[in-house]
Amino acid sequence: MREILSEMGATDGDFAELQRVSESLPPDPTLPFRRSRNGRFVIDFGGRRIERAEYQPFILSKEEDFVRHDSGKVREFRAIQDDLQLNAAFQGLLRFKAYVIDGIAIQGRPRLNHTSRLWVSTVFNLRTVTTPDLLGEPALEGVHSDGVEHTMTTLLGHSNMSPDSAQTYIHDVKEVNGTPNAQASRDLILGKVQHRSFLDTLLIVDNERKHSLSPVRAVDTSRCATRDMLIFFTRRPTEPGHPTHPYDSLRPHREMPMVASF
Repeated sequence: MREILSEMGATDGDFAELQRVSESLPPDPTLPFRRSRNGRFVIDFGGRRIERAEYQPFILSKEEDFVRHDSGKVREFRAIQDDLQLNAAFQGLLRFKAYVIDGIAIQGRPRLNHTSRLWVSTVFNLRTVTTPDLLGEPALEGVHSDGVEHTMTTLLGHSNMSPDSAQTYIHDVKEVNGTPNAQASRDLILGKVQHRSFLDTLLIVDNERKHSLSPVRAVDTSRCATRDMLIFFTRRPTEPGHPTHPYDSLRPHREMPMVASF
């Protein structure tokens, strides 16, 4: 992945900055063990450009295969800043995902505009923190989908994290949403992977596979353990009646513009 992003213009300085960007994350609006920012980017496959979209609240519902205490709740995340969106390695990751998903036949989700050449990519920069008193759960919701069409996850770094931490399990869609990771049926697990090195990346067709993660555990339990990620949720625009439709603007961001061609 580093070689691919370098070919797209990322420098050693960009990679170094990307590994540090999670240091400034503010507290998450609903999860005490997480720090977060998010931002929305419109991928225009017709115009071959990616543009930062204006800020919108975020909602993910049970109807979209996400079962958690804050399902259906409108959440207000702090916004991704220029230190991330103007980073050439980050822009390369957006381009990479656009190249990979373009033209791929998938099982689409209901109440999305399946003829649109515009796709919405909501990006989360997340740090999961485990302390001596609090266990960090990258997926507290257990087995789930993300309510989109493609989910891409990229590791930025980790510290004091045990080798068996944050393992991603891929589940058949028959698995019940909200099932705790440790209680999921072994017969419905299709694969297991783990992000261990900088830029390790996983791409899931979100409406055809479910996934879950094991907790972040500390090697030295007297100190904090951290895991820093970029999560790229990508889908076509919503239609009326979709839970997210009121928060699905495609207008550009006026205060923090960003445009990248691909």
